[in-house]
Amino acid sequence: MKNCFQETWMQDPSQKIQEMFLYLFFLAFMTQLIFNQPLFAPLARQVNPGYDGSLDEPPHYEETSFSGTARNGYSTGEKSEFREVRHSVVSVFGHDTLDRVPNINFYRNPGSVSGHRAIRPSLQELHNVFQVTGSDGIPADMESVTPEEQQAGFVKFGWIKGVLVRCMLNIWGVMLFIRLSWVFGQAGIGLGIVVICLSLVVTSVTGLSMSAICTNGVVRGGGAYYLISRSLGPEFGGSIGLIFAFANAVAVAMYVVGFAETLVDLLKQSDAIMVDEINDIRIIGCITLVLLLGISLAGMEWEAKAQIFLLIILLVAIVNFFIGTVIPATKDKKSKGFFNYQASIFAENFVPDFRDGETFFSVFAIFFPAATVIGIIICASVNYHLTLFLGYNFSSCATETCKYGLMNNFQVMTMVSGFGPLITAGTFSATLSSALASLVSAPKVFQALCKDNIYKALHFFAKGHGKNNEPFRGYVLTFLIAVAFILIGDLNVIAPIISNFFLASYALINFSCFHASYAKSPGWRPAYKYYNMWLSLLGAVLCCAVMFVINWWAALLTYAIEMFLYIYVTVKKPDVNWGSSTQAVTFINAVNNALTLSSVDDHIKNFRPQCIVLTGAPRTRPALLDIAHSFTKGYGLCLTCQIFVVRVCSWIILNKGLQGAMEWNQTWLNEKKRKAFYAAAASSNFREGAETLLQASGLGRLKPNTLVIGFKRNWRTADVTELQNYVGVLHDAFDFEYGVVMLRLSQGLDISHIIQDFPFPPSPCLIYFFLPSSLLFPLSLPFHAQLPHCFLWFSGSVNSPQSSPATKVNQREVEASTQFQKKQGKGTIDVWWLFDDGGLTLLIPYILTTRKKWGECKLRIFIAGQAERIEQDKAEMQALLAQFRIKYINITVIPDVGSKPNKESWKMFEDMIEPFRLHEGAKEFASADTQKKEHSWKITDAELEMLEEKTCLQIRLNELLQENSRAANLIIVSMPIARKGTISDHLYMAWLDILTKNLPPTMLIRGNHKSVLTFYS
Repeated sequence: MKNCFQETWMQDPSQKIQEMFLYLFFLAFMTQLIFNQPLFAPLARQVNPGYDGSLDEPPHYEETSFSGTARNGYSTGEKSEFREVRHSVVSVFGHDTLDRVPNINFYRNPGSVSGHRAIRPSLQELHNVFQVTGSDGIPADMESVTPEEQQAGFVKFGWIKGVLVRCMLNIWGVMLFIRLSWVFGQAGIGLGIVVICLSLVVTSVTGLSMSAICTNGVVRGGGAYYLISRSLGPEFGGSIGLIFAFANAVAVAMYVVGFAETLVDLLKQSDAIMVDEINDIRIIGCITLVLLLGISLAGMEWEAKAQIFLLIILLVAIVNFFIGTVIPATKDKKSKGFFNYQASIFAENFVPDFRDGETFFSVFAIFFPAATVIGIIICASVNYHLTLFLGYNFSSCATETCKYGLMNNFQVMTMVSGFGPLITAGTFSATLSSALASLVSAPKVFQALCKDNIYKALHFFAKGHGKNNEPFRGYVLTFLIAVAFILIGDLNVIAPIISNFFLASYALINFSCFHASYAKSPGWRPAYKYYNMWLSLLGAVLCCAVMFVINWWAALLTYAIEMFLYIYVTVKKPDVNWGSSTQAVTFINAVNNALTLSSVDDHIKNFRPQCIVLTGAPRTRPALLDIAHSFTKGYGLCLTCQIFVVRVCSWIILNKGLQGAMEWNQTWLNEKKRKAFYAAAASSNFREGAETLLQASGLGRLKPNTLVIGFKRNWRTADVTELQNYVGVLHDAFDFEYGVVMLRLSQGLDISHIIQDFPFPPSPCLIYFFLPSSLLFPLSLPFHAQLPHCFLWFSGSVNSPQSSPATKVNQREVEASTQFQKKQGKGTIDVWWLFDDGGLTLLIPYILTTRKKWGECKLRIFIAGQAERIEQDKAEMQALLAQFRIKYINITVIPDVGSKPNKESWKMFEDMIEPFRLHEGAKEFASADTQKKEHSWKITDAELEMLEEKTCLQIRLNELLQENSRAANLIIVSMPIARKGTISDHLYMAWLDILTKNLPPTMLIRGNHKSVLTFYS
């Protein structure tokens, strides 16, 4: 505060008291709005605002919901609102401190169900001065954060009930009981083992990859979808999530059809078929599905209890089967082809015997849903070529349909077992348990996908009910999908569909592990170490290959669906940020590419404008951003820059303001699809801030080389220092060898006075407080008083109610500011290439003509020449442009550029500079000398006389521009340079003003006088 007022304190004391009061009022107002905390109460108590001695309880950290989570993973409340009052504690270090010892609660995500998220003290809270007051001067002893009580009623399952039981029930599923015998009948013992081993390889590699991903942090609900989406990002996760959920829903149908097949076989033996076999399967399947849905809707506890009961039955049935294989076969079993373990039968049936159009991979496709089966069953297979075997005649099988044998009887395990009804019970248990598990998992996966809101149209299914957040809506959807596939009624048709989808999921799980390892992100720290990134990649390739070998058109269809969903999610850009490995790899590639560029020297052929655009807040000068974006979009660097001028201001507030500006403006650029970056700098004046940006912006070869700035329309009314800073930025740009592009619109560039609800002050120079006039007038203090300028989030209208003429003016300004967003009609871009600056004046308009919006505009070239050699000058320019391979429609040589301007134009210029002239020639020497010292910035008569020819040139050029280019879509003119120490700032601004006055959109361009065009290949 002392620095803010020390220069003016010796003036009127009463005014300074008013300014001091207003300063305190502004500070209070700012604190109230930004931090939502009063200022004067802590000042009165003289204590640290971060400490409240009236409270002894530990700080309360309120957990945020998923909806309150920002895209970067932090809660919105943590970033946008002031933190709760914190207390110092007597720590293990023996002194009062706000510091906390490491605690797991500080690292939890928002919405954590395993513990309460806490927020550690900020760096600012620790860095600020800390004062302790209280009854005894020492706060309550509290070191760690008190966790919130666990959410009541939330059901958790251990690794046995939640993982082991469910995996075993899926492994020993329908394929084990009613299709494994058929697999060995088709493929033989040899290839049957290969089928199982190939499945084992795929699932084992996938299991290793999944173990690595699962142990790299807490995994929430969603299964493979959660793993893939959090590893590879929403594009891959969203596409595979729908496929995975659909595959689980179809799996319900597969298991129910397997159950129905077994039950129909029992009905057939009892001659109790209701309609026919296929329709009985459909009827029984639908009824079974309704009962399973009822169990699922009853809750996870009932489902878990049912799974344990079914597992017990399943284990007893499997043991019963192996017992049956060693019990001597009865005559009935032998008549059906079972002779216990026989070496001759083993040898005869070791080779495959594919029938009915089956192949190795079609058999594999049917078996793969039970991909983690490890054991094999070796039993007799009936060979139709045998007429007599061990006293039994099977010759009829060669001419008639055989009811028995591995090929024809899916209930072979029942026949072989020691007690057949136990196998039937095991089949029921396997099919029902697997169906129940899939019926529960499919809605959960789908709910997790919908909760992430990747597909907004599906958000309806994200809602959960009850203490376990049961997805009842997802259950209904899964039920309908399962019914549709149950109506197919054929297990051999349903199984390959699931195989394709699960293989696609496995491929992406393996690729996720490889991609995360390849990215080498510091966040990739899996606790499970027994994996290899290249083995995971091999697993991903193997899954893809198997998909195509099984059914190439189904694989193409699967990947076509996945690609469509991937593109959809990419285009929609969901508002999520999970720190995926895709982001890590993108970062690595960007760094490597930047380093590669740094090792290669620049070449003229690869030159492109890399722009620093002084837009202020980008939305306040859209025309300036749009024209720069037109010649950098997708091909060059574009930095939209804002300079915040601050005087006395807390750097904590300043830092928060800069971070907020960065995030908000970059988001705005992304939403408007502007391929540009936002950068901000805080400085004591505009020139220093711009100088910082000019020197420090960029990375390696990705550094700006062109400054894009708007014409200062209010230069005649601006403060002298403000104008000097503006012109100083141009001088600095030339000193740093930047090219300079200056845009002028007759309506002006700045529309901040029209925009509603902008969060940061629009001016690139000064940051003001916006207060109602009623707060200013009673103090009788002008708005431009010597006050500290600080950040303030301002939301609300900044323009008072306007009359109809003012509204029309605003409308014209808005239309002018958006004119470069529209497609430019047929017209011309007039290029007045007066000075050779290396070619930037010609390159930028050429680049514009290559853009879609400017594609219908043609170049017209204007050059200065001499009257006696017009044709020669024109021919030389034609030859040069032909060498540059730049198309144009006309070249005009202006022979009278050096002529005197007319009197009206000269009078206009004199009126323009009159307020800034010193007129020392009309004053006495002593008085003139004093005036020069006091007003050194003014235009002297000697300066005007010395620069008369250059001044006449600017005025004459304006006349020629109005004469030749009034109808152009855009005018580009070589920018005059002001030699430092020779031309005053006001005279230079008058040159630029008179040169571009009363013209269509005009750009003044001056390159850095290094070639940016070449005609060499």
